[in-house]
Amino acid sequence: MAIALGDEAPNFTAETTEGTIDFHEYLGDSWGVLFSHPKDFTPVCTTELGRVAQLKPEFDKRNVKVIGLSVDRTEDHKQWAKDIEDVTGAAPNYPIIGDPELKISKLYSMLPASASGDPKDRTPQDNMTVRNVFVIGPDKKVKMILTYPMTCGRNFDEILRVIDSLQLNAKHAVATPADWKQGDDVIITAAVSDDEAKQKFGDFKTVKPYLRTTAQPQ
Repeated sequence: MAIALGDEAPNFTAETTEGTIDFHEYLGDSWGVLFSHPKDFTPVCTTELGRVAQLKPEFDKRNVKVIGLSVDRTEDHKQWAKDIEDVTGAAPNYPIIGDPELKISKLYSMLPASASGDPKDRTPQDNMTVRNVFVIGPDKKVKMILTYPMTCGRNFDEILRVIDSLQLNAKHAVATPADWKQGDDVIITAAVSDDEAKQKFGDFKTVKPYLRTTAQPQ
């Protein structure tokens, strides 16, 4: 069964470039980003892993732990890291999971249960659906799922923007409009009455009976 928003992120134990981890223990009380790759030494993924390394301070600032996954052995990941640093100027500074038996890719519904074969014999096309981003909350529930084609590099600034929105919602019961960015006005959710909104946020604007906006709370 496919993983849906609100589901508990499946737990697993796996070998990574930073040793064996229990996924839920690794996350602890932090938010998490699990992002996956169909194969090592692929061009688009090389740029992505480097970009996440460059942005690690931004994830840290938001109490987000990042972890990568690629359908190859951990030893291959370590060799790949040298290329990533050569290309982007930043080596991975977060763990990358080895998934040569496809266990985690199947657990997270990125590959069908029938998928099999030595990872060295499987092509990127065989693993093309292993191009997901899962954002996971401190409650271990899945908050966001994105799936990208192999030909389109992921925009990790956008993923940070989504995390900012999710964290605002968790703290203040607000939503964010299209193209929202830090500092823009936010939307008061329907769960908050007008009286509660006045108490919580002070001034707010009623654009439509179902659409109320206010300054971004801190």
